[in-house]
Amino acid sequence: MGADAVPAPRHAPASERRLSTPAKVGFALGDHTVNIALSALSLVFFTFLVTVAGLQPWLAGVIAWLARMVDAITDPLMGRISDSMRWRFGRRRPFFLIGILPFGLSFALIWTTPFDGQVAMFLWYLIVYVALSLSMTVLSVPYMALIPEMAGDYDERTSINTFRSAGAVMGTMVASIFFASVGWLGGGSQGFALTGLILAAWIVLPWPMVWKVSFEPPGHRIDQPTRLLTEVRQILRHGTYVRLIGFYMASRIAVDLLGLAVPLLITIWIGREADVTWTLLCMLGVVILSLPFWLRYARRAEKHEIFVIGATWFVICLAGIFLADPAWPRHVLFVIAGLLGIGYAVVDLMPWAMLGEVIDEDEVLSGERREGIYSGVFTFVRKVGGATAYMLAGFGLTLAGYDSSAAEQSDAALMTIRVVSTWVPAAFLIAGILIARGYPLSRERHAEIRSILESRSMPPQTG
Repeated sequence: MGADAVPAPRHAPASERRLSTPAKVGFALGDHTVNIALSALSLVFFTFLVTVAGLQPWLAGVIAWLARMVDAITDPLMGRISDSMRWRFGRRRPFFLIGILPFGLSFALIWTTPFDGQVAMFLWYLIVYVALSLSMTVLSVPYMALIPEMAGDYDERTSINTFRSAGAVMGTMVASIFFASVGWLGGGSQGFALTGLILAAWIVLPWPMVWKVSFEPPGHRIDQPTRLLTEVRQILRHGTYVRLIGFYMASRIAVDLLGLAVPLLITIWIGREADVTWTLLCMLGVVILSLPFWLRYARRAEKHEIFVIGATWFVICLAGIFLADPAWPRHVLFVIAGLLGIGYAVVDLMPWAMLGEVIDEDEVLSGERREGIYSGVFTFVRKVGGATAYMLAGFGLTLAGYDSSAAEQSDAALMTIRVVSTWVPAAFLIAGILIARGYPLSRERHAEIRSILESRSMPPQTG
């Protein structure tokens, strides 16, 4: 058990287990590092491939789709492996130490430019992207599966996920200064390679702290492993989980499309490349500032209702971004980006905060505790969403005639960039809102579930 974790008796209900505030901060560093990598891939990598490496946009989209699909398929497998492990130091935490060095090495390599030809570049970036994604799987799936184990209480899970989400957003903020750092370090391929190397060290260093503060509660049963596909089919028959997957995937596609296309929107349509970093920082800064408010509000409201409110606000702000014009003053775009961050915070936070209750419901229904496989499929959804965003953007730009070597883009390419940045993510968010309405797993229903589970875990009475 980590030094900052608050222990509980062996038969104490899950709701009594707590992480201290410093421990929550330390634990959040895990998703901070993963989100640096994911955000760099979403915000920077596409632009890097088509403008620095010189790869065709459609090939860049195919790389992301293939790599993330290979990676995503392994997420449920990683979850099942961590569910069934029997190591001395736990079934999940040892993977933190296994994955950190491959994670850092592959992240550093993906920003290098060792080849010139289209085929050679395609193969190089595909292989390194797959390696980076697989190393993230080894870290992130067991990491996310720990949250329902460390906190059984409805609000405590929201609290841990709020710290985690804050750490993740700060990771995105670090990734958002990638372009600025490239300029500081000489620009071009050299600037990208050096920035990648520095961030590689950044994402490796926090994991010993994550190991220290996290814990795996005693007494968890380790079920005999079943066939992976059988277990995936079982959990996909869980109606509440399928609903959660539906609006989570819709929101992830929207967020990843936004992150991929906004740098192009600001650079090419607005014509202010230097404002990319500041626009992203305005949005992400407001995300951080709004998280305490949403956490407080979540203590008296249903999580799915908060998701609907935040996603609706998000859509309204996207409409404002579509209207952005090169003649606008700089501060107007910064303000809209900041307002968008209010909705972004909810869309990013709530689905993960809701996952633990779904896992509890599954335990009541099936008698098994399967955090790993549930988290693995959820991470699969996250990555498929990102891969879908890349494919949509890559083929859309290619069909519109985007030319990375041209000084000016065609009207069709400019309009495609604007639409992919705004109306396409808005459409996915609207779909997510429709799916989330009427979500059945309420606070009251979860209290009933926890009561059932805690009654099962009580030691037998002796007379």
